[in-house]
Amino acid sequence: MPRVSQARPRVDDSPLAHQIGQRLRKARLGAGLTQQQLADGRYTKAYISALENGLSRPSMAALNFISNRLGIPASALINDEPAAWARLEADLALACGRWDDAITAYEELLESTASRDGRADLLSGKAEALVRRGRGREAAAAAAEAAELFHAADRAGDAALAEYWLAAAEYQMENSTEAKALLHAVLARARAGLKVEPSFHLRLVMALSTIESRDGNHAAALAYLEEVRALSGTLDDRRQANYLYGLAFSYRETGDFEAAVRTGIASLALFRRAEAERETALLENDLALSYLALGNSSRANEMVASARNGAERLGDDWVLAHILDTQAQIALARGAVEEAATTAAGAVEMSERTNNTKAGVDAYLTQARVRSVQGDTAGALAAYESAGRLAREAGSPALVRKAIREWADALAAAGQHEQAFALMREALSVS
Repeated sequence: MPRVSQARPRVDDSPLAHQIGQRLRKARLGAGLTQQQLADGRYTKAYISALENGLSRPSMAALNFISNRLGIPASALINDEPAAWARLEADLALACGRWDDAITAYEELLESTASRDGRADLLSGKAEALVRRGRGREAAAAAAEAAELFHAADRAGDAALAEYWLAAAEYQMENSTEAKALLHAVLARARAGLKVEPSFHLRLVMALSTIESRDGNHAAALAYLEEVRALSGTLDDRRQANYLYGLAFSYRETGDFEAAVRTGIASLALFRRAEAERETALLENDLALSYLALGNSSRANEMVASARNGAERLGDDWVLAHILDTQAQIALARGAVEEAATTAAGAVEMSERTNNTKAGVDAYLTQARVRSVQGDTAGALAAYESAGRLAREAGSPALVRKAIREWADALAAAGQHEQAFALMREALSVS
């Protein structure tokens, strides 16, 4: 059954922007801060001035930052709580992984938002949600427009975040060179002191390491490890974010929009910090594969064990599907065939349950290798066929090439040369 979206009211942003601006100026003067001091290196004096004059409406991230600097709740700057909640609802859907809901919410809000700043904020959120869903081409268009609008408004920190998601979209489209160039440029600004959001520097380094690792540049990937370790600190627990998220919705249901916004913003901040822990687990998993490729199974075991601890602590089964497959590969490499078979089967089950296509393809390929070692040729070919089918359904050229090339090699080894040749032609034609 198709999802029916509740229509959102169209609103004129300008009266609310002026109200927020007046409250912001009053709170800033009361705190004894200049516009430059309030900006604090993350934003610019010009941006604060635009907010105070009602020429721009702050994003939820800006609202949270500014209210913290002023020592007041973010809701104190908002007069229209239902309108504020509509935007916050989209941000929370994004933060807690309801990506399709987030995309729909951002698209509906974009239809009713006239201001350039408001459009940039919504496009940036939409770009992240599209990346999470693997829709790189659409994400790139949204992120590029958001970055352009942010630069024009002199919002360097927000532009950097939009460019981060543009890099992720480029990588999904297999444009690794463009993705790395974008990330290196943003990282240079972050190292020079650009303030974006907590753990942003860490996320940039992890993204670069992940690209290098998955492109087979294992030495380059490992070179980022020390910087990642130095940047990683104690990270917040996602459970607290989920609790506050539920509480915010409870407030909303009772009509207490001020409490809903206040609690929702606190939840969003925790989700953002927890995301860094999730990405750390993914990076450690990629590094485990890098160590395995370099023949260091001991270090690979250490990295994947740490990654698994992080994923289990977060309760993130989507990430755990990748980790189980890595553990199966490590077990197979050290000759523990039965352990590899059991773990690979667990990875297949976990990937199916979480709809993690990439982990599913990898797990079927690992399962096929295990069955080949066990002498089960028919079982191996069946697993390769499952990997190929899943990769084709996903529509990812990189996954398709990876799956069917290995499948073709197995068919050739089994003497089924005609089928192997047909698959190789398919692999060459995929773009």
